[in-house]
This record gives sequence, structure tokens and C-alpha cells, in this order.
Amino acid sequence: MKATLQLRVSQQLTLTPQLQQAIRLLQLSTQDMHQEVARMLEENPMLEAADESANSLFPANSLPLPPHSSASTSGDEPEQSRSDDRGADDFGADRFDNEPADWNTGGGAMRSTDDEDETYPEQAAELASLRTHLHNQLTTSSLDDKDRKVIGLLIDALDENGYLEQDLDELVTLLPAELGITLDDLETALVQLQHLDQPGLAARNLGECLALQLKAVPEDTPHRDLAIQLVSLHLDLLAAHDFSRIKKLLRCSDEALRAAQCLITNLNPKPGAEFGLSVADYVVPDVVVEKHKNKWRVRLNAEAMPKLRVNQIYANILQQRGDKSSSQLATQLQEAKWLIKNLQQRFETILRVAQAIVERQGNFFEHGEIGMRPLVLREIADELELHESTVSRSTTQKFMLTPRGIYEFKHFFGSGLATESGGTCSSTAIRELIKQLVNAEDQRKPLTDSRMSEILAQQGIVVARRTIAKYREALRILPVNLRKSL
Repeated sequence: MKATLQLRVSQQLTLTPQLQQAIRLLQLSTQDMHQEVARMLEENPMLEAADESANSLFPANSLPLPPHSSASTSGDEPEQSRSDDRGADDFGADRFDNEPADWNTGGGAMRSTDDEDETYPEQAAELASLRTHLHNQLTTSSLDDKDRKVIGLLIDALDENGYLEQDLDELVTLLPAELGITLDDLETALVQLQHLDQPGLAARNLGECLALQLKAVPEDTPHRDLAIQLVSLHLDLLAAHDFSRIKKLLRCSDEALRAAQCLITNLNPKPGAEFGLSVADYVVPDVVVEKHKNKWRVRLNAEAMPKLRVNQIYANILQQRGDKSSSQLATQLQEAKWLIKNLQQRFETILRVAQAIVERQGNFFEHGEIGMRPLVLREIADELELHESTVSRSTTQKFMLTPRGIYEFKHFFGSGLATESGGTCSSTAIRELIKQLVNAEDQRKPLTDSRMSEILAQQGIVVARRTIAKYREALRILPVNLRKSL
């Protein structure tokens, strides 16, 4: 085969360093974005915080993150940035809405790394672990040294919920013979440990844990003995709501069984879990949704946006010097401009996506979850002329503060089911309808999945029984036999 030369014109996407940075910033959450900006402030002398008096990188009025469901996303191809390199002035950042050159994205300014006198917010005290707490209790007890050592061994064998899952017979075989610890010593130490602190700790199973808590209740408490019998002997029947068999075995009335069940439900099945509580996650909402003249509008949250500018001192030095020795400063200056421009583009994209979401989910803000309409990423991407992957990045770990609470952008996306009228109903709205049906049902005759499917069909929403079961499980609603009460 003879070799030939051919010319061919084609287009391909080139991921320039500026575009790579823009894609990365868009995908980051607000906290990660602030950490990235803080890193750039330390590494790049051409970049500085416009507000040197800021006390913290993160705003003080950040909000706790509640659990919310989000729709799955797709799309991997990055979108070519439509901004060019001509938006910045000589040595400042891009101008946005006629703002000065140090583009102000809000009040959440960066921390000055040169200020030695700045104060830091107080850190929350770390909670003591369960083992640490019990060992502290053990040191203040009046027990002798041998008992303390044996109880200490049992404390170290507890799991995070406060249970002793390892059998005492197995535990005594693992101990060195020279310690001289017998099975009777472990059983005695276990009883002492169970009475060392709050009731329920060091139990070997759920029934024993609940029984220990009930035995700590005053003896004159009505139906206390019946509750102890239930958790000790018939906990499996109680979990299965087999009330008729329980009444036959214990020969008790409905009223007595109901009172005993009330005592049991108020107990703590995991008494050691409270010592392992983690600090709540906090998020800074990227946008704020408000109603203005009967229309829902979106604005950027100033507290979530850094305030950056180019260092004018280094910029003037670079402008005055034209030799090759200043090439590193010139590169850092260009990187500073890119960062400011990409941050501006990031928030512009987030604002456009948020406004498009709010315009389509207006019924949600008026009526709640039941007003949610089906929405997919493609619909937002087509309207804003963006790639679907760009919309996916703009909705990942981005939050909006609304009058109904704080939600992740992805909470407003979801599939839909057909209705008899030819329209569609959001899966989120169907979940809300299921919750309303369960909350309003007669607990002595709860609704089955088939019956809920029939009720929704009467409202024009065709949902299969299997779909109802899937949504019910996602909402952590028990099946009909476990929701039945006396």
C-alpha cells in the first residue's frame, strides 16, 4: 500500500487548564470551593482577599444539613466554556453587574494568613466515648482492684451500642490463665457493670437490654412486670404484632397489653449509641429563594461567595518590569485572573440552574411535596443551552434556602408516573400521598399496599402495588402487619 498525505478539517474539544479549573470549581461543594480558594491564596502571591478583616473562611450563619433525597444524574462530557479571555481589566478581575475590579461575590471573605492577632471560633467539645465514660465511672467506684480489672475487660469488649456480644464462656478461654479469672468472676463483674451506669448497658441481647431498663423503673409503675415478661419471653411475638397470641399466653387484657407496650416503646434499644454521636454536618446554601410580587425569585447567597482581587502591588511591579525573570509572576497573575473569572462563571451557572428549577417547581413552594412535578436534567439543560453534565455538576452538593427549609438541588429532580388524564405525577408527590394515607389510616385496620394503590387510582394516579411497596420501603414505613396496633 502506497503512503499518502491527506488534509482533514475536524473539531475536537480541548481541555485547557482554564477549562479544567472551571469544571472542577463547578463540581465542588461550597465548603470544598472555599478550601480550594484558601489554597490558592496561600500559593499565589498575585491573589488576595478583598476583605482582610474577615474572621473566618466559612460564614457564621451556616445551616444544618437535613436528609433529603435526590435524583440520579447522568452525563460525563464537559461543556466548553463560553467565556473568553477579554473580560478582565489590566490587573483586576472580571466586572460583574458594574462592580469594581475586585469582584465581590459576597460577604464570605477569606481569612488573612498574615494576621497573628485574629481570633478563631470556639470548637465544640468532643464527646467522650462509651469506653472512656465507663472507665471514668469505674475509677470513682468503691470496688477493689481485682473487680475493677475484670470489669475493665468487659468494658473493652462492648460494642458501640453498649452490648456485650461476646459470650462469657468464650471470653474466659481467651484470658491468660495466670490472671486467675474464672467464669464466676466474669458473671459477677457483668452484673456490677450493668449497675454501674445508666440501665441497659452491657446487655447480651435486646431483650436483656430492655429488661434492665424496665427493672430500673419504680416497682409501683403500672404494668411494669407485664412489660418485663414481654421483653424477656415474648419479644419476637411483640415485634410481629401478634397481640392475640400474647394475650392468650400472658392472659392479659387489651388495656394492660397496650400500657405495657407503651412502656417498652419509650425505652432506648441502643443505650451506648449516644456516646458516639457525631457532630452534625453544616452546609452554606448557595442560593436563597424568596417570593417577590407573587413570583418566586432566586438570588445568590452573599455569605457563600468569596471576595477576591488581584494584588495591585505585585501587579504594578510586573507591569513595570518586562524582563524574562518575571515570567513566573506573569503566570501567577494569569492564574489569579482565571480563578476570579471561573468563580464568577460558577456562580452565574448555579444561579441560572436554580432559577430554572424554581420556575418549574413553583407548586412545591406553594403547596409542599405534593406539588412537586416530574423533572429531569435534560429539561433544564435544553432550556439553558447547557450540556447535561454541566447541569449535573451544578446540582451536585449545591443547596438552596427556601421558606420550607434547605434542600439540595437534586431534591427537585425525579421521575414521573402517568395519570388517567394523560399527564404525569412526580414520584416525590406520590411518596407524599403515601405518607398522608398512612398518617390518616386507622391503626387497628391499616391500609395495605393494594388498598393504597386503589385509593390513588380513584384520584387518577395509576400506581402498581409493587411501586407502592417500593416507595413505602424508601420512606421507611412498616408493612401493614407491623403497623397494626391494639
